[in-house]
Amino acid sequence: MPVQSVFEKLQQQQPPIDELALSEIKSAILAKLTLVIGKAATQATKHDWYKASALALRDRIVHRWLVSEKESYDAGRKRVYYLSLEFLIGRLFTDALNNMGLLAQYAAALGDLGVGLNDLRKCEPDAALGNGGLGRLAACFMESMATLEIPAFGYGIRYDYGLFRQIINHGWQQEFPDEWLSFGNPWELQRPEVVYQVKFGGSVEQVTDAKGLTRAVWTPVETVQAMAYDTPIVGWRGEHVNALRLWSARAPDPMLIDVFNTGDYLGATAHEARAEAICKFLYPNDESAAGRELRLRQEYFFVSASLQDLIQRHLDSDGQIRSLAKRAAIQLNDTHPSLAVTELMRLLVDVHHLRWDDAWQITIATLSYTNHTLLPEALETWPLDLFERTLPRHLQIIYRINEAHLALAEVRCPGDIEFRASVSLIDERGGRRVRMGHLAFIGSHRINGVSAMHSDLMQETVFHDLNHLYPGRITNKTNGITFRRWLTLANPGLTNLVRAACGDEVLDDPTQLQRLEAFAGDSAFQQQFRSVKHRNKIALARLISERNGVRIDPGALFDVQIKRIHEYKRQLLNVLETVALYHAIKDEPNRDWVPRVKIFAGKAAASYRYAKLIIKLINDIAEVINNDESIGGKLKVVFLADYNVSLAEVIIPAADLSEQISTAGMEASGTGNMKLALNGALTIGTLDGANIEIRDHVGAENIAIFGMEALEVVARRAQGLDANDVVSRSPQLARAIRAIDAGAFSPDDPARFASVAHALRHLDHYMVSADFDSYYEAQRGIDARWRAGSAWTRAGILNVARMAWFSSDRTIREYAEDIWDVPTRHATQPSPARRAKG
Repeated sequence: MPVQSVFEKLQQQQPPIDELALSEIKSAILAKLTLVIGKAATQATKHDWYKASALALRDRIVHRWLVSEKESYDAGRKRVYYLSLEFLIGRLFTDALNNMGLLAQYAAALGDLGVGLNDLRKCEPDAALGNGGLGRLAACFMESMATLEIPAFGYGIRYDYGLFRQIINHGWQQEFPDEWLSFGNPWELQRPEVVYQVKFGGSVEQVTDAKGLTRAVWTPVETVQAMAYDTPIVGWRGEHVNALRLWSARAPDPMLIDVFNTGDYLGATAHEARAEAICKFLYPNDESAAGRELRLRQEYFFVSASLQDLIQRHLDSDGQIRSLAKRAAIQLNDTHPSLAVTELMRLLVDVHHLRWDDAWQITIATLSYTNHTLLPEALETWPLDLFERTLPRHLQIIYRINEAHLALAEVRCPGDIEFRASVSLIDERGGRRVRMGHLAFIGSHRINGVSAMHSDLMQETVFHDLNHLYPGRITNKTNGITFRRWLTLANPGLTNLVRAACGDEVLDDPTQLQRLEAFAGDSAFQQQFRSVKHRNKIALARLISERNGVRIDPGALFDVQIKRIHEYKRQLLNVLETVALYHAIKDEPNRDWVPRVKIFAGKAAASYRYAKLIIKLINDIAEVINNDESIGGKLKVVFLADYNVSLAEVIIPAADLSEQISTAGMEASGTGNMKLALNGALTIGTLDGANIEIRDHVGAENIAIFGMEALEVVARRAQGLDANDVVSRSPQLARAIRAIDAGAFSPDDPARFASVAHALRHLDHYMVSADFDSYYEAQRGIDARWRAGSAWTRAGILNVARMAWFSSDRTIREYAEDIWDVPTRHATQPSPARRAKG
């Protein structure tokens, strides 16, 4: 297509809006405003308009939801159940409008009513039911399952407060409750009739029945009720809708009246507070014994309620429990839902009275497990005494599973005590603990990593011996992202340009992005591409000015690192390069420096003190650099507080450079790297996680790779963690560390970052110092690419054009075919509903 034709199509992309449809939308919104909100239009606040609009939209979605449910049940289709402790779904209003194809109509209807769609969008709080990539992946997967018309349920916890709200106070992170439910949630439907009993503690005894069969009877001391709340998840074009079912905890009896009447008012509701604590916060601080117990209770609570629910649904439709594996596929998203192995066995054996061997076959055939980490410390383990006190029946089941498991290990490696200790479900070293990663592995028929490198390393490291014992179970499913949110919705300017160049079919089939390659070298198209990026950068600059009071130049290179603050993600490496660059600019202020804005965002776990110190260091460095007039604004540093999905939707389209600089061999996959590349940012990164596959797809010349590879990191660690050798050979690094150590960025407390400097010199576990020179040189190469102008833009366009493979639709299709054994609608194949319409 000639470039001129692309520009002509850009002018003609918005179809006329049907006046009848517009009238119906306005009537529906006004009806909700009057009859549900109880307000006249003249009295309504923006939040009232948002809620009325969301409820009007929800009505349309629910109709399609009910049709989707009926069709899947009538057809007897196998269902997928996705268990995740996190669902980082963000704002749903514009996401649902986009997928329903109603964005333009709602914008016009609300405009006629005197309300701005963008204003209403801001009224919706982010549903921060996740910590980062894990929860956002779950949200993308739920959307893709609906798009591919896979009957699916997501299961999680309806946290009252979700992940904490991050405030930066004098550079320090402070945590506050995230009150996302304070104004209600128009998207969810409460299901008070869907309640399950979840039991804790007590004792187990063996009882022999009249037939002489011995069975275990668990007598718990505490029961908590799980009540369901359903949120519809809309697929693309609104043709299929699935449900995200979140559980809320409550006590069976909200108040003990006899205790209340004695005057013990707090004691009368203490059991209620204990029950409700389960769903108060995402990830309670587990430094204390009480915190660890609450975390275990959370995990069992949502697993038990979810399995009881899906088994009930299966029995209602199929009538008999033995066919469960043929009709249900249960995916465990990371190690948190590992208790599904023991809970499913308990339900099958104790409640439905199956023989142990039959129940075990069903359990393995039904469950599959996604591993998200290579860090042994991140594979949860529980102290045996805590586990026995909280879930005594489940510990018995673990012992029995382990008995058969270790017998197999003895057959495979006779007399090898070390091998048996390595694969055992009970870790006997340093206090007996239950290994939850091992449990999930043993109880699942497939275990997948989330990038090619991660899956390979799983077999060589954390699950090496288990892989030897159960060969063939490990497979790879590289993560993906939903393009509907991370391109179509987050970056409408680029989406319109892509549609003009590739055709509207690109909205349904991301492989059509490859057509962009024909325009990558065209100067007129490059100018359009740069114009889109510049508008996005102006929007981000405005937000930074509003939030941080820092004025930045939209023409500067926007260098972005947005992710959870963790040592292995190496924000500290970025910080060191920032200091070194600052020193270089001060040394030669008249040199032709590329103006840069270093943009950081992310949260540190509340108990992760070192990560919080890194946040303070970033902010202290920003304070010095941003106020140093001698560098003429050539370098700015910004830390944006309270990073969430909505903030990412502003940052990602504006990014020029994507920092994916984790220590090689430690990042399982990453999905931020995919989102940024899809929006035309060039990646600077290590050969880690999905960076490797991104390099393979976009081309080695369109990505900047630096640093040691995974095996080199292992070899370097084996030599020791002292980094004085590399520090002494690197003048820039040594100077940056000295400045941090001497308090150049913390004059009020010169010793504040002494521990950081000490680690950089002597405890370089994450290879920050060891990789510094390679990273610094790669960044100077980025400067050269940026100056080239046209070459940079060409690389950005090619990144967009070659990212189609990283769609979560592709990932889910692979899960469906290789793990779940369920059919999907092909990307280019219209659904039956669309064929009927056509």
